[in-house]
Amino acid sequence: MSIFEHFRKEEHAFIEQALEWKAAVEHTYDQKLTDFLDPREQDILASVVGKDEIVYLSFWGGSENCERKRALLYPFYENIHEEDFDMTLYDIHYPSKFVKISHRDVLGSLMGLGLERRKFGDILEYEGNYQFVTAKEIAPFVEMNLQQIGKGPVTLSERSFHNILPVEEEWVYETTTVTSFRIDALIAKMYNISRSKANAYIEKKLVKVNWKTTDQASSLLQQGDYVSVRGLGRTIIREVEGQTKKGRWRIVYGTKGSR
Repeated sequence: MSIFEHFRKEEHAFIEQALEWKAAVEHTYDQKLTDFLDPREQDILASVVGKDEIVYLSFWGGSENCERKRALLYPFYENIHEEDFDMTLYDIHYPSKFVKISHRDVLGSLMGLGLERRKFGDILEYEGNYQFVTAKEIAPFVEMNLQQIGKGPVTLSERSFHNILPVEEEWVYETTTVTSFRIDALIAKMYNISRSKANAYIEKKLVKVNWKTTDQASSLLQQGDYVSVRGLGRTIIREVEGQTKKGRWRIVYGTKGSR
């Protein structure tokens, strides 16, 4: 059975890329450091590499609870360290007495620099303080050009990862049964809202599956899928345990607060 059969068609391009990374390390015995990957991409890459005897795989995003992480593929005989992931952590200084900023403001300003999202890790907030993680290769450019977020001027200062802000949210898992894997039915179940309200979120393009916006209420979810609804947080279909005697599907899903 091909590994492609376990994933969606739109994920096949990333699987091919992951296979190329693994093959390169096998043939050259050089390390391969990726850009920042979202959790779904991390799961796929881990499936591709598997428990390989030659190629080892590690992820790091600044702390264990960070969501977006760089992956490092490396030969089995090498010892790696956090510094090998080539990341920079910045504090954001802004006039908090006069302006307010949000996670969305920070992300929008970073994207406004003309850089891709994959060059940035998590944006962290704690008690009004903000930090973000970036790939070290673009850090000087970001530091020089990021001068405003929202309506306020900002300055950046590099920090040690020992000073990274806490990421407090953790997955909370529950088991339930469903009659269908349609996205509207599962959103209604996992977020405890009506089916019509779930459809309204989908129609307004406020729902993402594996970090991609969807407006198809009839699309089917599968094990390993991440779902987010704007303002309601994130869920994951962690496991499909099988069918009950009444023909319903028993699933384990996790929930996480809005970020």
